[in-house]
Amino acid sequence: MAKTATLQPLVERYQSQVLPALKERFTYSSTYLIPKITKVVVNVGIGDFRENKKAMEDIMLTLTKITGQKPVMVKARKSIAGFKIREGMEVGIVVTLRGARMNDFVQKLISVSLPRTRDFRGIKETAVTADGNLNVGIKDASIFPEAPVDLTTFGIQVTVVSTARTRDEAFALYTGLGFPIQGHGNLS
Repeated sequence: MAKTATLQPLVERYQSQVLPALKERFTYSSTYLIPKITKVVVNVGIGDFRENKKAMEDIMLTLTKITGQKPVMVKARKSIAGFKIREGMEVGIVVTLRGARMNDFVQKLISVSLPRTRDFRGIKETAVTADGNLNVGIKDASIFPEAPVDLTTFGIQVTVVSTARTRDEAFALYTGLGFPIQGHGNLS
């Protein structure tokens, strides 16, 4: 598959800057142990929109435009009376990105979408889990340039899954790639 112009900066930054820096800092015995991003999961909970089929179609179409891949409906595995959820009921929409689409999405998230967020001061340190994954909650999907202007407002959960085994490795990976994480020296 040919590399696109938007793919180049993230992949090149990883190869030329992040990989050598991680190898030097953590002294890995093998190149295969160096952390990398394996997938990105984009998720939307549809609790308020469950009865509104038009809004559901809008969300599906918007997620397709944002990610470049068709989303899948997620059904509840068990009933929860407190949330008025029955087993088999549609509760969410999810897209799992890998490869070139993942790289394009991450590049767009870092360089275009997050800076468009109102009063954005960086991703909190608590967004990085102990096992090296990054969770970012976005309150309004309209920060993505592909989102229609007359869009039903909905939130998106983005989970970036990496092979990092510790939070320190994850912080080094994410800040090296350009994620604006508070307290990690890459915010102006």
